[in-house]
Amino acid sequence: MRVLLTLLLAAGVLAPLQAQTPAEAPPVAIGEDGVLELETMVVTGAQPGPGLWKVRNGNNLLYVLGTQSPLPKGITWRSDEVTEVLKLADEVIGAPGVTVGSDIGIFRGLTMLPSAMKAMKNPDGDKLQEVLPPELYARWSALKQRYMGRDAGVEKKRPLIAAAELYREALSKNGLREGGVIDPVISQALKARKMKRTPALLEIAVDDPRAALADFRKEVLKPEDLACFRKTLDLIENDLPQVAARANAWAVGDWTMLRSVTREDQQLACLSALLNTETARKRGMTDIEQRVRAKWLATTEAALQKNKITFATLPVSQLVKPDGYLAALQAKGYMVEAPE
Repeated sequence: MRVLLTLLLAAGVLAPLQAQTPAEAPPVAIGEDGVLELETMVVTGAQPGPGLWKVRNGNNLLYVLGTQSPLPKGITWRSDEVTEVLKLADEVIGAPGVTVGSDIGIFRGLTMLPSAMKAMKNPDGDKLQEVLPPELYARWSALKQRYMGRDAGVEKKRPLIAAAELYREALSKNGLREGGVIDPVISQALKARKMKRTPALLEIAVDDPRAALADFRKEVLKPEDLACFRKTLDLIENDLPQVAARANAWAVGDWTMLRSVTREDQQLACLSALLNTETARKRGMTDIEQRVRAKWLATTEAALQKNKITFATLPVSQLVKPDGYLAALQAKGYMVEAPE
């Protein structure tokens, strides 16, 4: 199961939830294939990124960097403020998320890789054309031709996986990327101080990963799979200009844009498709979002009680939502300060 989840993470299926905004759409044009052409110029060069949020517990201070994915490919993050905080931090808390653990060892993990790869494919060797409604497959074909070309291998993959690969290729061809901007800066600062992040991940134990992979291979296509696939196509067809505008907003530190009305329906749909399976339920993968939230909050509160300075990262959406992680800390009596 760990191998499968690693592959899903690589495909972008389990990326942390990031909000996309439907507000203030930039100018667009329609291509010959009916897909919106991205006319928003993606920023490049040295950019400041967003300011840090602060959470106070008396004299103890937590600095929080809002993260965003995707981001412009061509930026260099001018991370002076974050670097200075990391030089002083007593503790650095990792991002919220899930880790699936099992005592399988490296060799056995490698031997299970073929099984994991099979689990990413449709049952019975079916192709996407055989498992998708005709109208949905026609939309997929047009987008695949534009962003992936004549990739025959992806046609054998589950809709959940195929949609994630298409999304990643669409981002790349529009000057955007997932990862590679924020984490290297933090990792370099930690390496210089010989520090490690304090993990804030929800740990889920899987006793028999081979059996879990076998169960997942038997999972049939569900309505949640189609919802994830459809909403991913919707996003690629209609919302890439807004995705780019939001990436630009992070790069230049535009909190007005980052605070705008948010939408998470595509990634929520895909998360639901993964977790609403018998394989996941049998192994305790229920109420994941609530448990991830509780784990991060508990880790952070412990740090606020003992450290003068703590640093953490959270998706931007969790900083600005009325019911986000910082709102939960504020409700418990901590003082929360937004960037100027």
